[in-house]
Amino acid sequence: MIDWLHNLPLGWMALVVFVVTYLVAAGIHWLVMALAVGERARAFKAISPGMLPPLGIIFGLLVAFIAAQVWGDLDRAHAAVNREASALRAIVLLATSFPGEPETQLRALVHRQIEDAVTQEWPAMARRRATLTMTPAPLAEALQVSLALTPRGDGQVAAQREILAAMQNAFDARRQRILVSQSTVNWVKWTALLVQAVCTLLAIAMVHSDNRASAALAMGLFATGVAVSVVLISSHDRPFTGELSVGPDVLLQVLPEEAGRH
Repeated sequence: MIDWLHNLPLGWMALVVFVVTYLVAAGIHWLVMALAVGERARAFKAISPGMLPPLGIIFGLLVAFIAAQVWGDLDRAHAAVNREASALRAIVLLATSFPGEPETQLRALVHRQIEDAVTQEWPAMARRRATLTMTPAPLAEALQVSLALTPRGDGQVAAQREILAAMQNAFDARRQRILVSQSTVNWVKWTALLVQAVCTLLAIAMVHSDNRASAALAMGLFATGVAVSVVLISSHDRPFTGELSVGPDVLLQVLPEEAGRH
């Protein structure tokens, strides 16, 4: 789907989709009724109404197939952000094992990492322009600080090991959310879904070509189902774009504690 549609508020997105869908249905209705004269009218009426259920079922299967991808991507996006936030919070908590300058440095770097993610990476992910070449400088610096620590005692040795594991987890979670931000329903799937919808609307109009009112009602009902399906998918198919996108709220929950400690 086109980029500007994804960036619309949900209400405006629904309005645009419903208006376009109803206009297409009205155009098909007008075209079929205009052609339904003489021999063509008899040909239209010869089309079996038994075609409608298979066409509707195929459309429903396509919606389910596409929706499965959309929900999967959304779940992956939520999981990646939650895992990243948990890893960064673990670093903040474990930093207390190294009081003084190391703790202050680690807290400050985690704070910067979250700020950079919110102010730079999230807008880039919303535009699907975030790539793995975007280096998380604060997190990389925090890794260097952690490797340079000189633990004293078994407690600090274990804390350093856990900090390094949490950083690796944060790197991996960040990589996953950037990869998921590139995910979307491709044009082939959208084309297949919309072509199937048009074919079904054409079949409905032809089967009911001898009764304009009946054809309009049946097409209106199916067009409503098509519009609802398109709005449902398009409002979720880009996990970090649009009104229902995955936000950085979970990451920001780490900030108050971090900000208050330096």
